[in-house]
Amino acid sequence: MKKLLLSLAIACGILNSHSQDYFPKNDGVNTTDSNYTVFKNAIIHTTPDTEIKNGILIIQKGKIVQVGNSLSIPTNSVVIDLKGKHIYASFIDPFTNFGIEKPKRKGGSPFRGNPQYEASREGYYWNDHIRPETNALTLFKYDTKKATEFIKEGFGVVNTHMPDGIVRGTGLLVALNNQGTEGERLLSDRSAQFLSFSKSNKSKQMYPTSLMGSMALLRQMYYDADWYAGGNANNKDLSLEALNRNKNLPQIFDVGSRINGFRADKVGDQFNIQYILVGGGDEYARIDKVKATNAKYIIPLDFPEAYDVSDPFMANLVSLGDMRHWNQAPTNPYVLSKNGITFSLTTHKLKKIADLETRIVKAIEHGLDKKTAIAALTTIPAEILGKSNLLGSIKKGAYANFLISKDELFSKDNIIYENWIQGHKNIINDMNITDINGKYELSVSGKTYDLSISGKTSSPKAELKLGETKLGTKINYKNDWVTITFTDPDTTKTQYTRIISKIGDNSNFWSGKTILPNGAQTSFSVKKKTEDTAGTKDVKKDAKKKDAPEVLPVVYPNIAYGNTQLPKPETILFKNATVWTNEIEGIMQTTDVLIKNGKISAIGKNLNSGNARVIDATGKHLTAGIIDEHSHIAAAAINEAGHNSSAEVTIEDVVDPDDINIYRNLAGGVTSIQILHGSANPIGGRSAIIKLKWGEDANHLIYTNAPKFIKFALGENVKQSNWQSFSRFPQSRMGVEQLYVDYFSRAKEYEKLKKSGVPYRKDTEMETMVEILNSERFISCHSYVQSEINMLMKVAEKFNFKINTFTHILEGYKVADKMAAHGVGGSTFSDWWAYKYEVNDAIPYNAAIMHKQGVVTAINSDDGEMSRRLNQEAAKSVKYGGVSEEDALKFVTLNPAKLLHIDDRVGSIKVGKDADLVLWTDHPLSIYAKAEKTIIEGAIYFDLEKDKAMRQSITKEKNKLSTMMIKAKNSGLKTQPAKKKEKQNFECETLETIN
Repeated sequence: MKKLLLSLAIACGILNSHSQDYFPKNDGVNTTDSNYTVFKNAIIHTTPDTEIKNGILIIQKGKIVQVGNSLSIPTNSVVIDLKGKHIYASFIDPFTNFGIEKPKRKGGSPFRGNPQYEASREGYYWNDHIRPETNALTLFKYDTKKATEFIKEGFGVVNTHMPDGIVRGTGLLVALNNQGTEGERLLSDRSAQFLSFSKSNKSKQMYPTSLMGSMALLRQMYYDADWYAGGNANNKDLSLEALNRNKNLPQIFDVGSRINGFRADKVGDQFNIQYILVGGGDEYARIDKVKATNAKYIIPLDFPEAYDVSDPFMANLVSLGDMRHWNQAPTNPYVLSKNGITFSLTTHKLKKIADLETRIVKAIEHGLDKKTAIAALTTIPAEILGKSNLLGSIKKGAYANFLISKDELFSKDNIIYENWIQGHKNIINDMNITDINGKYELSVSGKTYDLSISGKTSSPKAELKLGETKLGTKINYKNDWVTITFTDPDTTKTQYTRIISKIGDNSNFWSGKTILPNGAQTSFSVKKKTEDTAGTKDVKKDAKKKDAPEVLPVVYPNIAYGNTQLPKPETILFKNATVWTNEIEGIMQTTDVLIKNGKISAIGKNLNSGNARVIDATGKHLTAGIIDEHSHIAAAAINEAGHNSSAEVTIEDVVDPDDINIYRNLAGGVTSIQILHGSANPIGGRSAIIKLKWGEDANHLIYTNAPKFIKFALGENVKQSNWQSFSRFPQSRMGVEQLYVDYFSRAKEYEKLKKSGVPYRKDTEMETMVEILNSERFISCHSYVQSEINMLMKVAEKFNFKINTFTHILEGYKVADKMAAHGVGGSTFSDWWAYKYEVNDAIPYNAAIMHKQGVVTAINSDDGEMSRRLNQEAAKSVKYGGVSEEDALKFVTLNPAKLLHIDDRVGSIKVGKDADLVLWTDHPLSIYAKAEKTIIEGAIYFDLEKDKAMRQSITKEKNKLSTMMIKAKNSGLKTQPAKKKEKQNFECETLETIN
């Protein structure tokens, strides 16, 4: 009875809502197709994890009416018997720019010509690169040719957007229905809001010029949106209105790399936004941190091609990190899945959409489960886009978007026959053609050949062998007639034998006539080979084990000199060392130092070791770790040059834990550094003070409860003496002073407004300036010329605060007495001069003179190479100025710790301080001294003997990977040229740009 009622309901259309058409029809008779299409005897995979055998699928008007077993078929139905074929939901790509052309970049560098500082649009946000009002529908043009490419690879729906700008506006969800109308195809005109760190090509507005600038801009934008939503603005801002309107949509953030994903997530967490992150394919390298984002990911499959390392010299140009990524990248989807991270797959970054299947198969070979791969193309993107009720699975009420395939998806020799989209059939391969793929024995003229047929059913490829001899072979297969032409093995002349056959019901055996090279005719037979199934499971298991790709283990960071395990604090007893305490005890001979729980526990003679690791330091020197007050290593950006003040940006946003310079600095005994913003503007960005814990992530490098610092700058750079294309204020040293006075005056007014209790717009730039006024943030100022040094001290005194540090300060010797009176420190170069006009008066006695005047003096690097030998730079002050050896060492240990307000933790060897120590092979100021061990908080982060072993291991690993790449090349896989990727080394004057 129930079946009868169901049949009547379907026939009457009760189970399918009927919407009335309201468009006039002027091109023919106005009729509606109300027939059903029924697919029976199929294996229906309703989701990647569930299937119905001998199932029935009923569709009508582009939707699924019913799916299940033993359903009654309506009378007005077209019935298709699939005879055991498989049905899956069509794929969904959640991140494309299908049908939308990205605007071309306006020519020239933003630093050349006439830089644009202000927004170019009235009624929108103050920054052109914030474009949430962009409606992709107004830019969209359906691309039938591109749609066909997607359809052939199994896609039924794509999510598309304008890939331009930091906030890119809303996207479209589009069905790839070539037969449908625009109205039918458009599933959503506000499918998601899209974001990135990259600027818009539609504008030349300079700000932001850096990654940290993009992050600061996003933060200010969110503050502004909340303020605007409260009705506090006296102007109309279409961008902020759109941003607030879009806040409940999925927020898809194109980050492009694992570490940028962490940066985006940091911004999102601050504003309680959970971004969906479009990854970079390198998430496997820090999978625990990826999991901690709690984000859903959209993952590209642009696995790198092997490098052509057949030339040993060229092989040396490729870094171990790049080689490892080639080897490990195909594991990325599996590693994500193994760690329970929800992810979808995308064709984004693929050179061709047709590469998708081979990349997925490669991922499956590297551990990805087939069902997980299918989910990442169906149910997961539907879930990400909030469309699980309509897309991604085979269920009642969903769109009739499904694939018909020969076997399970991504299985060997599978064929996708049809891709139905909104109930419209797209033939990929004719499923009525008999599949003849396989291995056969061909018998003709008394000879038995090995015949192998593979490829697409409609256009197969053939390979023919007689014994070990491979013969030239061509195959033509059409309308169940097969013709195979091959060269005659018995003659040196190029002669051909041709066999012709009609494929009947039994494709395992066929026969026909043969036309020999001399024109004579005979018969032939083809019989499909039967596989020996004895012990099949064991054989397959062994073959799988043997053929499984070899993947090298991930290290931290995943480049040369990375750690398989992160160093842990140890209990260590140094025996009989020469200990440079930097305290009142001075240099202590044949002294023991015990470190425990990351701290210095005891100092003295004949200390008890207990269970400590004992290190014989006889004849060696133990010092506090070197501290570089002014560094630019370990950062992904240094200058935000888009404005004359960038107090809103912070280097903490762009700390790069994978910078090899961290390890190199450890090899030079450096344990802590301050990463300063550059000198592109008078008021620069906030700094990051980090410990060089090689292998940790960025958050674990940054000092906890660190003192707050900011970079200011004076001189030629900020007035743009050497950047002639700049036209921004200030253009003179007088203007620099006026800018400071203006900003601090504005900051005082801003603070008054905050305290007044009236609603105010939170300004991250002004918040930082108020911190400076209240001595909650300290200034480290790039400086050279005495007049400017005096000027800034006077400005500070006018606003009742002090400058903390003048860095570089090569004319400090001229004003050392005034510096001492003000209470400002000096962090200088040892002996740099004459590299630009304003340092012509520099002298190597500068540090000594400031020190003798009572100025806390340090030697800094401002250079990724010099920072590795700061002990030698400090030694120069012994020669130039007669500074004592103890005080000279303090120039790179205790004194920079004092300047950074971290001397209660580091900078000297004192009980209770952090165990940040260096064991030197020789006198620490000697050019012959090497850092034997560099220790941070009791953990050994550099060991000279381990370093030697790692160098041998690196050579061995590179040789192994080179062999694997050569093998890949010889097997016919594409390769890319071996080339060295130069890492940009930042300094104060480096100007970077973001696309």
